[in-house]
Amino acid sequence: MASQKKQQVLVLGMSTFAFTICFMIWMMFAVLGVPIKELLALNETQFGLLASTPVLTGSLTRLPLGMLTDRYGGRIVFFVLMLVCVLPIYLIGEATQYWQFLVLGLFVGLAGGSFSVGIAYVAKWFEKDRQGLAMGIFGAGNAGSALTKFIAPGIIAAASWQMVPKVYSAIMFVTALLFWFLSYDNKAHRVPSSVSLGEQLQTLKDPRVWRYCQYYSIVFGGYVALALWMTKYYVQEYGFSLQSAALLAACFSLPGGVLRAVGGWMSDKWGAHSVTWWVMWVSWICLFFLSYPQTEMTIATVDGPRSFHLGLNVWVFTALMFVMGIAWAFGKASVFKYISNEFPDRMGAVSGIVGLAGGLGGFLLPILFGALVDLTGVRSSCFMLMYGVVWVSLIWMYFSEVRKTPLLGQSAARSSQPLS
Repeated sequence: MASQKKQQVLVLGMSTFAFTICFMIWMMFAVLGVPIKELLALNETQFGLLASTPVLTGSLTRLPLGMLTDRYGGRIVFFVLMLVCVLPIYLIGEATQYWQFLVLGLFVGLAGGSFSVGIAYVAKWFEKDRQGLAMGIFGAGNAGSALTKFIAPGIIAAASWQMVPKVYSAIMFVTALLFWFLSYDNKAHRVPSSVSLGEQLQTLKDPRVWRYCQYYSIVFGGYVALALWMTKYYVQEYGFSLQSAALLAACFSLPGGVLRAVGGWMSDKWGAHSVTWWVMWVSWICLFFLSYPQTEMTIATVDGPRSFHLGLNVWVFTALMFVMGIAWAFGKASVFKYISNEFPDRMGAVSGIVGLAGGLGGFLLPILFGALVDLTGVRSSCFMLMYGVVWVSLIWMYFSEVRKTPLLGQSAARSSQPLS
């Protein structure tokens, strides 16, 4: 029998690896959708629906999958989930009609629901003062979105687009087997069978859960949305080629994925509240400058009219996006540190609803970005929207947490004492 420490390492390592593969497959249509669009002569709306279908189902299934994890344990739920996805992934390579891709995309989207399974599974294997780091390491599997951009184009170039889902299905099957044989189960981590579904759902009436949904819709939902939006933004706003634009966009998406583990460590050391509070402030400041549109201004002076240009150049813009990507990586970890601290016995259900909120943010925000550009003609309107959302979170967080929690060395209890 393996020692407790070895079991912890294997559970964390295999869960992170499995989640990385699931996230890679979840984002498959970001690359695969391009040749399918050409094959079926899809318009932009049809293409958008094709690409977003897995994101939608991956978000909607996070709550029930999280509840199943509480009930039956993460190992069996994760394993079965990966096996269920294998055949639909393979069949994408055989599909020939639009509706077939949509239906199969719904099943592929289940892979995105693996987050709420793995996060609850991993957290319960670690002590409270180490859970933040462990969950942060697991969450770094978001980097699977970058992995698919390296693997899928190579397969298409070497063979065809039909080969991508076939290779991915084989990868998923092998990953499921490795996960099963190299991970462990602990029945003590499950919610007792006497706890009903209704009792589990009672947790969702807690206002703290909805507050964490708000935070996560920014740090994860906003991350997914802007990661999808930034390549086109660089092309249209600054005139870069597609290849250069993708490279610059990676300055936001890459740190936003891989630095999540650092955020977990910070949450263990300084607490989820402090990390999230400063993440929101950094985001708010960055978005304030990012929101300002390129502006031409003419001023009447004593020497006649003078024109000025106000706006971010590409390097300042990229630096702000880089800083915000780092902040959101920390924030993704700190939100789940809140959950592990306050809902240790309902982590699957609560992480499911919070993950659902984040996923829906990633699904809806790009649609709203496009609508705002169509309505206003201002490309930076996407940042204006995010600025407003972060402002709401800061106000909510201040009145619900900051005034009640020790901050900067001054306790709420002390500050509430009457002056003598």
